[in-house]
Amino acid sequence: MMTTCAKTAVICSLAVLAGCANFGRVNQGQVVDYNSGSGLVTLISDSNYHDPAHPRFDVLPPVTIRVPEDRGEMGPEPEPGKLLHLDWRNHRAAIFDAARGSIRTISYVVISEQDGVTRADPRVSKVAYPIVDRDRKTVTSYFPRYRKLLVFSVPSECFDLPDDTWKMGDEVRYYYKDPPSALRLMNVSKTDLSKAGK
Repeated sequence: MMTTCAKTAVICSLAVLAGCANFGRVNQGQVVDYNSGSGLVTLISDSNYHDPAHPRFDVLPPVTIRVPEDRGEMGPEPEPGKLLHLDWRNHRAAIFDAARGSIRTISYVVISEQDGVTRADPRVSKVAYPIVDRDRKTVTSYFPRYRKLLVFSVPSECFDLPDDTWKMGDEVRYYYKDPPSALRLMNVSKTDLSKAGK
């Protein structure tokens, strides 16, 4: 999981790159769709990009870009997911509904919640989340950003939605000159800056 300081460093480094001689611009958001074959990434941009600790993925319409032609200019391939935000206190989830092209807020009921769960924990290390049990009307999902393993239920009609509705996609940041194409793309969710340059 990337720390707030590390995220700030990423923003600064790309902002400097974008600012030099007005070379280009930087954008960031959460990936909601990714086609590795075509190299197309669709994301919901972050309206609160000045505060890396509190992203707000809520800018519509979604943005679709092409990954860098030089794959050496991008980090790990992004994993998509349409769960944009969880309000832990009020038990509300913000999701991107691709069929409607809109962001919906859905209430959920907590069944169990386990904190302090790292990626290496055997409860999650070899499990593909989310697990959607349509018979029991439950969703089990792991949130590495929060180190939380959550089992919850949502209204019955929501189980018609794709499984990745209940997964938070990777956060990416990219530098571009031509809006449809990224020249450099960083997978913030999967980048360990402590090892950069080693």
